[in-house]
Amino acid sequence: MFDRKIFERDVLGGLAAPIVAAPMFLISGPDLVVAACRAGAIGAFPAPNCRTPEQLDEWLTEIAARLADARRRGESPAPWALNLITHSSNERLADDLTLVAKHQPPIVITALGSPAPVIAEVHAYGGIVIADVVSIALARKAVAAGADGLACVSAGAGGHTGHLSPFAFVSGVREFFDGLVVVGGGVSDGWGVAGAVAAGADLVYVGTRFLATDESMAPDDYKAMVVAHGADDLVVSAAITGANASWLRPSLEANGIDVATHEQAGAPNYNSAGNVQGRWRDIWAAGQGIENIDSVRPTAAVVASMSAEYVAASARFAAVAGRLAG
Repeated sequence: MFDRKIFERDVLGGLAAPIVAAPMFLISGPDLVVAACRAGAIGAFPAPNCRTPEQLDEWLTEIAARLADARRRGESPAPWALNLITHSSNERLADDLTLVAKHQPPIVITALGSPAPVIAEVHAYGGIVIADVVSIALARKAVAAGADGLACVSAGAGGHTGHLSPFAFVSGVREFFDGLVVVGGGVSDGWGVAGAVAAGADLVYVGTRFLATDESMAPDDYKAMVVAHGADDLVVSAAITGANASWLRPSLEANGIDVATHEQAGAPNYNSAGNVQGRWRDIWAAGQGIENIDSVRPTAAVVASMSAEYVAASARFAAVAGRLAG
């Protein structure tokens, strides 16, 4: 079971800043996860980035080995997380859970379904389960199912996005839940991280900022588009995948999609295995944190700058609070 005091001591206390490099479809891989952990942020990737259970086994083995090697060299890398799709349509979930039991990721993040199918397996080895949610109603269901934490995906998040303000989301969740709360949506600097923590979050999802890093699996043209454009260049539409997601406008236009009607041009393309992921390859998502990204940088440099900003923001907040108290 999740113990807040132990988590704060053993995990939060060892981070450079309370950041999770959010699991991004087709973007997050072993290089990004390991780089984030070594820099002092929680690294994460979605299991569907591996097209087969065999590849997932390889990635999990690689991540654990590289982090163990870092510890042997005297480093203290942060924990890592595996993101699992628990929707009933995921025919691979049983295989994925077998690999979870084998590799024992410290944190498992569930998405697009109840966390219930994974809780017993993860708790058996002492891991924690965080449920990805986009509404207060889903947050209540995840808590009732036994999740140790909630990842509150809010308005401004890239990819499949939420609709609630992160501040309203955290405030609403804290009315009934005292477990681990992660919030994501439009945060790409340490100032935003500090604001989310002040509002009641324990950790903050950061996605788009880590998309534009050396270790990201995003194509170079994708990274360049993130650097070259801002929040006004984003379009939220359900036309591409059936659920609201935040897309880069130039990417939509390049693929013949009318940004006024959000209509697709022609049939969706599929990869050679017949899986519907082609649109995520050709049409690129980003969150509102895109606005202050002006270069592609190493993950370690991103974490370091966000940590410095977080410390500065915390000091500013303490000074303001001190003046008010005085």
